[in-house]
Amino acid sequence: MDGTRNGSQGQSVSWRVEGMDCASCVAKVEKAVTRLPGVKDVSVNLIAERLTVRLEPGASDATTIEQSLAGLGYTARSLPANDVVAPADGHAHAAEERDHAGHDQADHDHGEHGHGDTFGHSHADHENPADATKPWYATGKARLVWLLGALVLGAYALSLVLPARLTYPLFLAATLVALVPFGRRAFALARAGTPFSIETLMVTAAAGAAVIGAAEEAAVVVLLFALGELLENVAAGRARAGIKALANLMPRTARRLRADGSTEEVPSDQLSVGDLVLVRPGDRVPCDGTIEEGRSALDESPVTGESIPVSRGPGEAVVAGSINADGALRVRVTRAATDNTIARIIRMVEEATASRAPTQRFIERFSTWWTPGAMLVSALVILVPPFLLGWDWWTSVYRGLAVLLIACPCALVISVPAAMASGLSAGARRGLLIKGGAALEEIGAAKTVAFDKTGTLTEGHPKVTDILPAQGTSESDLLTLAAGVEQGSSHPLAKAVVAAAEARGVATPPVSDQAAVPGKGVTATVDGRKVSVGSPRHAAEAGAQLGGLAEAVTRLENEGKTAVVILADGTVAGVLALRDEPRGDAAEGIAALSRIGIRSVMLTGDNARTGAAIAKGLGLDVKAELLPDDKLREIGALRSSGSVAMVGDGINDAPALAAASVGVAMGGGTDVALETADAAVLKDRVTGVSELVSLSRSTMANVKANVAIAVGLKAVFLVTTLMGVTGLWPAIIADTGATVLVTLNALRLLAWKPSA
Repeated sequence: MDGTRNGSQGQSVSWRVEGMDCASCVAKVEKAVTRLPGVKDVSVNLIAERLTVRLEPGASDATTIEQSLAGLGYTARSLPANDVVAPADGHAHAAEERDHAGHDQADHDHGEHGHGDTFGHSHADHENPADATKPWYATGKARLVWLLGALVLGAYALSLVLPARLTYPLFLAATLVALVPFGRRAFALARAGTPFSIETLMVTAAAGAAVIGAAEEAAVVVLLFALGELLENVAAGRARAGIKALANLMPRTARRLRADGSTEEVPSDQLSVGDLVLVRPGDRVPCDGTIEEGRSALDESPVTGESIPVSRGPGEAVVAGSINADGALRVRVTRAATDNTIARIIRMVEEATASRAPTQRFIERFSTWWTPGAMLVSALVILVPPFLLGWDWWTSVYRGLAVLLIACPCALVISVPAAMASGLSAGARRGLLIKGGAALEEIGAAKTVAFDKTGTLTEGHPKVTDILPAQGTSESDLLTLAAGVEQGSSHPLAKAVVAAAEARGVATPPVSDQAAVPGKGVTATVDGRKVSVGSPRHAAEAGAQLGGLAEAVTRLENEGKTAVVILADGTVAGVLALRDEPRGDAAEGIAALSRIGIRSVMLTGDNARTGAAIAKGLGLDVKAELLPDDKLREIGALRSSGSVAMVGDGINDAPALAAASVGVAMGGGTDVALETADAAVLKDRVTGVSELVSLSRSTMANVKANVAIAVGLKAVFLVTTLMGVTGLWPAIIADTGATVLVTLNALRLLAWKPSA
């Protein structure tokens, strides 16, 4: 069967569920499917539109689940066992089927979905799977809105020239047109375990209004409710558009090289590890791979958000989706389509949108009590005032129904996930990947950011910073001697010396008798001269006199640089200084954090002198000579005074990343950067950390505004309704209007950009 994977504890099955457009839908699907016998480990992802369950042998089958979802108004399509991102059809789904057997349901916050336990949404139009490919204004939801709008507006226009007894049936017809599908859905939800759904509240209020002769207001109620449903669907589509755009970064085809040197055009998702592909100028790279031949500038901004093209040559890695600017490249595939950078980013964003932030979980639990409590209040408004306040029954029923409409918690509950989904999508498009709402919320609350040094604040490899030749020796002569001795060595310092010579066009001479002196240096014969490259201590032990260079060596070491002395036939030829230099934007990134009130500290295992020199230049505090256990203790100490974000290269910083309140990995698309930390800065720039904080704070400000709108608008209309100032249709504005406002406010986040 498609979409299945057998396991020792059952069968994992996945579907694409069409029609989910809010957190209510997620909880509703979970609730209905979990009630079926033999169904375990239910996982629903809103943005991916994916349902994954584990079926125990002999229990419910896939057909039963599909029928159950169809009863709720959703269409479920079975996914293949290796569902791959398919740019051709525009669906941006995760590229890998996951086996959930034995998965801890607590990871998905099962049992906390108050949203689903209390209410749901109607999706009567989703039986038609063709809606998935239609523009929003041509979907079933839109058609219902257009029909209701025509009926209501037509009835209103006729009411201006005809008596009420002739136009009343038109308003009643509009009400019934909507109540049939909504009522059917409310009944199905009640059978599936969700009796207090939005459909129940709306159908009860609208039907009650029609019974007491307020069909005009009932018609407006159902029209605005349907309009709110349509807008939620549009919002969900916009949130998915960010992931769809990522999927479309992958070219549909690739030019695979045959053994005889000719090329064949194949679908990019059929490339295998080890294949050799040709990437011409202007092409998108169709795979993750390593350059075998050619050199070019690659625009990686679509993937990492880094706007400056980077030069890549033989032996260097390239990522899928980047754009080849000029030279032709031959690239060896290193990852299959199901596991390339684009697929992993999409998978990460989809999983992130399924993760609930603490604020969202609180709101969902709150809604569990909100709706039943509000229904009780509505009943009291209907039953008590006629006896205590002397209201007539028509007034008490009318106001009670209005309270019932105000009670719909739709706007309140979608206020958080709508903002979170928009924030996560906006970040992903700019190379800022965040693993879920909890991490997104925590990043903005950080008081301190702790940085690893090597590979995070610095480039990760040493460079020659100073060339100080002795009297009678030129810089090029000194580099010739040093590079000759160091050529062929894999030591980082040796590579830095050779790279410096190449950068200055210094030819490396042939050498002989290369030998290493452990812990001291390297020797060789260069052009007939016996040359050694080693530490100042090694030079002193050899009896060489530094003379005027001694003071320079001390100064260089005080700056945190490594000084090496080059001896030629026992005489000092000069001194080279090397250091792992800070990234070009490191100081700017630290300053940006300082401007938004966040303290920065560097945690490094390097020696105190080097750590202090780097930290002084960047303007942050430093804790040096730390072993991995020491870093954990420092993180713990920092957490005692507030939330701490740890930023590392994701390789040797895993323990510290896990110990911090939130871990941020640097590194353009590496496995660890994408999979070990809570967030990743794909553009590999220190300024990306402050951008993460800014995105988090913007998202949480949006969340707070949404909650204030949802609660405030309802509170105002609740008071005015009980006082008799407003009636039924203003009450539905309190619900649908708030839903529209919070949805539009959340969509603003999709346009978020880092501040300049």
